[in-house]
Amino acid sequence: MALLNFRKKTPDGPVSGALSAEVEAFLQGYSIEVMPRTAAKVDNFADILPKGTRVYIAHIEGTPIDEMVDTAKRLNGEGFDVMPHFPARIIADQAMLNDWIARYAGEAGVNQALLLAGGVDKPHGDFESSMQLLDSGAFDKAGFKRLHVAGHPEGNKDIDPSGGMKNVDDALRWKQDFSNRTDAKMALATQFAFEAGPIIEWADNLKDAGIDLPIHIGIAGPAKLQTMIKFAIACGVGPSLRVLQRRAKDVTKLLLPFEPTEVISELAAHKAANPEFNIEQVHFFPLGGIKTNATWAIENGGSAATPMNDA
Repeated sequence: MALLNFRKKTPDGPVSGALSAEVEAFLQGYSIEVMPRTAAKVDNFADILPKGTRVYIAHIEGTPIDEMVDTAKRLNGEGFDVMPHFPARIIADQAMLNDWIARYAGEAGVNQALLLAGGVDKPHGDFESSMQLLDSGAFDKAGFKRLHVAGHPEGNKDIDPSGGMKNVDDALRWKQDFSNRTDAKMALATQFAFEAGPIIEWADNLKDAGIDLPIHIGIAGPAKLQTMIKFAIACGVGPSLRVLQRRAKDVTKLLLPFEPTEVISELAAHKAANPEFNIEQVHFFPLGGIKTNATWAIENGGSAATPMNDA
């Protein structure tokens, strides 16, 4: 599949050739997220994603583990780097955790995972946080090599009900310490945001605080503006929601799909000017559909340039 330059016109005009190269570099090794029901709508992922792309499988409350494992097995068989979610609050106990890990490893060839608290208020059993999953030792015993954890550039009211960052930051310090004392390859896979400034400030603050876990920044893929606003509110996206609100007031742009051109361009330019910037990769949330998002990524220079399980 040919990679196109980032030179197409946007609602704000054409993008320069220099910026094209920056964006193309920034999108190398990007990842994307699916759910079993959305994956089932794709006949062949090799038609829309570069081989080796890391594909996260979101585990929504109520999704049977059989569907999760089957999706992981299919994606692995089609040549993709599979990373299923392990939401702590929907895992009843250690036995269930061990069973899930064993099934992913044995049936689907998986050896990596995204560990997170999960989007439910009340835990179903013994686990409440990703830290408890890490501390269980179950992933290490099963030979899982890469463990990602959640990052929240604009905070998380499930963790800090007041809207602050103290509990979020305390959790990140714990995870940094876990990374320092174990052999796990770790990274922060973040919630999506729409404005580069708060993302850059958050990433720099983490580095200043001694948290050097690589950041895989969450970016919402192209979608209708109404869809984007709905997901942003549901997911608790904070300050950068104003980008969408401004767009909604412009009747000339209201019917156009919202694309992540601006935020990615600004982050790419910052990365090019500051090579030590700790955002390592882009992680897409395909809110407007995986085919739409995958097409946008390829048209804008994205490719999976890193070996499977080694990014």
